[in-house]
Amino acid sequence: MADHGADLLIRAAAVHTLVPGRAPQRAVAVLGDRIVAVSGDPKGLDSVVGDRTKVLDLPGSTVLPSFDDTHTHLIFAAHGAHDVPVHRARTIPEFLELIRQRAAVTPPGQWIRTTTNWQELNLAERRMPTADELDQATDRHPVLVKRGGHNDVVNNVALRLAGITEDTPVPHGGVIGRGPDGRLNGRLIDSAMPLVERFVPEEDRARRIDGLRLASGRYAATGIGTVRDCAVSFADYDLLKATHDKGMLNTRVRALIAGFGLTTAAALNDALDRMEEFRYEADPRLQLWGMKFGIDGGLEAGATEEPYACDHSFSGVLMWEPDALVEAVNTVVRRGWRVGTHAYGDRAVRVLLDVYECVLQDNPGLAPGSLVIEHGGLAGPEQRARAVALGVPVTIQQPLLHDTAEVEREYWGPERVAELFPARGWLDQGALVTGGSDFPVGQFGAMRSVWGMMTRETVIGVQGPQYAISYDEAVSLHTTNAARLMREENLRGTVTPGRLADLTVWDRDPAAGPTEALRDLEPTHTILGGHLVHSPEGSD
Repeated sequence: MADHGADLLIRAAAVHTLVPGRAPQRAVAVLGDRIVAVSGDPKGLDSVVGDRTKVLDLPGSTVLPSFDDTHTHLIFAAHGAHDVPVHRARTIPEFLELIRQRAAVTPPGQWIRTTTNWQELNLAERRMPTADELDQATDRHPVLVKRGGHNDVVNNVALRLAGITEDTPVPHGGVIGRGPDGRLNGRLIDSAMPLVERFVPEEDRARRIDGLRLASGRYAATGIGTVRDCAVSFADYDLLKATHDKGMLNTRVRALIAGFGLTTAAALNDALDRMEEFRYEADPRLQLWGMKFGIDGGLEAGATEEPYACDHSFSGVLMWEPDALVEAVNTVVRRGWRVGTHAYGDRAVRVLLDVYECVLQDNPGLAPGSLVIEHGGLAGPEQRARAVALGVPVTIQQPLLHDTAEVEREYWGPERVAELFPARGWLDQGALVTGGSDFPVGQFGAMRSVWGMMTRETVIGVQGPQYAISYDEAVSLHTTNAARLMREENLRGTVTPGRLADLTVWDRDPAAGPTEALRDLEPTHTILGGHLVHSPEGSD
């Protein structure tokens, strides 16, 4: 390095390395994609400045590692980059007008899709639009309105195109919605969604790549350097690879291939054979993490021990028979891949732990962290202790709770909402727990998640304050703990020589100001492998 200097030198008020017991540093030097030196003196690395060194002299700023979002859906965000932005609507008429405007410039017969990151209770009418109302926006186009990853609403044009009638059988684990008059209202939940979605054509490839460029850039702008995308198809992965090959992927991606619907041994093995194509193509920017299953539904169908508050005859839905899921997970881990399983309600977490215990018994010596609980929303103390004893990590998503608390209260009641995502409980019981957003259900953002875990604030006020954690703990869930979950603690998570130069720069010390200021705080710079992917001047 002495011969030609560092590629990047940052001088700052504080460089928080996240190494326990180490005082804040004042300078960090980068060569290639690695951190090569840190110093407690802001001028202590000036000797590495050469003709080509980019110097960021930021005496009032704070440097942290970049953050991981360990359960999110970048692919959904990329889809939404060019879709109708219904998340901006505050009333159903506004919602319909946005679709009407898109219909006016869309050839008849072409599909119209919407963004997914909205909640019906944020609309004045506090409900979803219906198929008949969507027809008012356009009856010349099929319309697909998605809300999160578990709900669709479509217009009657789309219902007819998909051949859905009053007599269509309801798929196991799904819902075909009906209005008070018994007629189809356009709503499709969970396993009913493919009835329509299989007719929706893929976007133009160049447009989808641009969507990934935009979406990954938006994550980076909030301080997220690595996303763990928890529902990726093979077509999606091919698109991620194409985006990366063009130098347009602005975050690292750890992808979970969606295992939904792989209920036969032949289908599962076919998918695993396809995954082999990508196993040795992995690089630090893009790689497969493993496979994702789902054992229960989301907000409307999470499997609970006690009946729903809104319907005492309903306790959610389990998507798998336990023995069948044991067989499926065994098949995946024996091919050398990891498994993350969506389990939201407490009954789902209990059954999933039964499944994972069987898998661990069937596979002595299975590498730690091979089996992960995604969400673990209502995991109580006994379930948390059992997960710790089995060595099973969990990803939690405080932004999901923040944005959906009112919806969840309608289904589960206030007592259970207050128990969701108990970060304090997980940490105190010794779990490896990491933080995510579950976008599009929750809003992504590094400090937004930290703020939420510190305050337990939601759209209906503070819920479960006993589960709040400290700033340092919340940051660790997105950095050092996240790197452990990914098995990348030797590469990322701390600002230390030899590790990847994945850094964020903040114009103030996030730990020093008022907690409320963290909610909307974003970095001035995000650096990935030594390259600026977000800065006031743009990316490298």
